[in-house]
Amino acid sequence: MRLPVLVTRASFPDIVNRLRADFDVTDNPDDTIWTQPELIERLQGKSGAMTAGSDRIDATLLDACPQLKAVCNIGVGYNNVDVDACTVRGVIVTNTPDVLTETTADFGFALMMAAARRITESEHYLRGGLWTKTGRYDMFVGGDVHGATLGILGMGRIGQAIARRGAFGFDMRVIYHNRSQLPAHVEETCRASYVDKATLLRESDHLIVVVPYSADAHHAIGAAELKQMKSSATLTNIARGGVVDDEALAVALHEGSIAAAGLDVFEGEPRVCPRLLAQANVVLTPHIGSASVSTRRAMASLCVDNLIAALGRGPSASKPPTPVNPQVLMSALAQR
Repeated sequence: MRLPVLVTRASFPDIVNRLRADFDVTDNPDDTIWTQPELIERLQGKSGAMTAGSDRIDATLLDACPQLKAVCNIGVGYNNVDVDACTVRGVIVTNTPDVLTETTADFGFALMMAAARRITESEHYLRGGLWTKTGRYDMFVGGDVHGATLGILGMGRIGQAIARRGAFGFDMRVIYHNRSQLPAHVEETCRASYVDKATLLRESDHLIVVVPYSADAHHAIGAAELKQMKSSATLTNIARGGVVDDEALAVALHEGSIAAAGLDVFEGEPRVCPRLLAQANVVLTPHIGSASVSTRRAMASLCVDNLIAALGRGPSASKPPTPVNPQVLMSALAQR
């Protein structure tokens, strides 16, 4: 029996076609972003879904789609999915970690450097025809990256990859804050030192936020935290929108509480806080941290592997490679 599945966003056709060998596939090549009622309508009768961050999978949707057994999300983050609601209803949830670690670390470091060296500001200046004479001594001076103190909030895979780039590539002093301190051998491979959050904020020349989003992490960087940072510091957010209070950040940038920021994620994406858009000293990118061809293909392929396995097809049918709620697997297998 060929189970019906839904692919909610456009993806690489050759990778989506792997699903067609085992499933009746409904996809979305036009990449239309559906409303919640439209998503519920398209999920009727579907056994599985290949989803993205724009899809809200919650109790209301799950109750309206009782046949749904697998939600396979593209991305490390899955705050668009109510995992507890899925678990209670026996729905397997998966994500795509690991395959985007190095690319996202590259991008985070690039975004931090662009903010520190005022690349966006200076490019706009040049493109605007304002460069009419050789520069003054203080023309677009920014902060050094080499030898500076790199602070990392959230020391998972991506945080550790950023730490290695800073420590070994740019001879930076690396400090971090995490829910728990890493084992000594991991700290050594990153040349990183654990500090409390107050010390992280106070001593970082360049602070990069990589903490996963959760209710506890909401506005982990807000007005109070920004006031604790150096006025010469930069803040880079490649975690999730909502971890940083965008309104408070816009005020801090405007008032000069910190020097600059680099943001790839925002509260209420794709909407961006208008006050941030008005600030010259912030580099803004549209959530493209993992956007290299090889990485995006690897993410899509892992998502397909998860969906094939979660619905009992393929050689690893009993074990999706990267389950978020593995406790569901045994009960799901028993129902097959």
